[in-house]
Amino acid sequence: MNILKQSMTVALLAGCFLTLPVLAADKAAGEQKSATCAGCHGAGGKSSNAQFPILAGQQPTYIVNQLKAFKSGNRHNSMMEGMAASLSDDDMDNLAAYFSSQPAVKAGGDAALAKAGQAKAAMCLGCHGEAGAGNGQFPRLAGQHPDYLVKQLASFKDGARKNGQMQGMATTLSEEDMKVLAAYFGSL
Repeated sequence: MNILKQSMTVALLAGCFLTLPVLAADKAAGEQKSATCAGCHGAGGKSSNAQFPILAGQQPTYIVNQLKAFKSGNRHNSMMEGMAASLSDDDMDNLAAYFSSQPAVKAGGDAALAKAGQAKAAMCLGCHGEAGAGNGQFPRLAGQHPDYLVKQLASFKDGARKNGQMQGMATTLSEEDMKVLAAYFGSL
């Protein structure tokens, strides 16, 4: 029991230290830098195009981690790899601070599919937080474009997008499961 408490304390402290740089970031500088992001992700990160994720209200640590993954080539998307290549660590922190400070939006989703997805969503909430609001390094799913979420789940399932935990989860999902989960989270 003592070891469990110590492990949980260490994990909690590590999580706090991992978010410190983002918390100290300059939102105003992030807002200025975000002008180059607006063409795809929309003003304030409120994308209206399901090809591009909504960044408004997203977890700052997740944003930084994804930008670093694009920059290093660990996550593949030719446009994002090019965009991230010129970003400094401070730029990434500032962008994350700005986008995460924006009010979250709701992309919506088919109501019948969303209702079916609600019953399956519990398997996602352990990592993605209560009501899919995100949790540190785990992204906010709530309000995201359903078509974008389906595409990401399919990419995890077929191995195009790498993350052991998500790949494991996605392999258990049918196409219908992906659609109903995405509709549910998009509706939140």
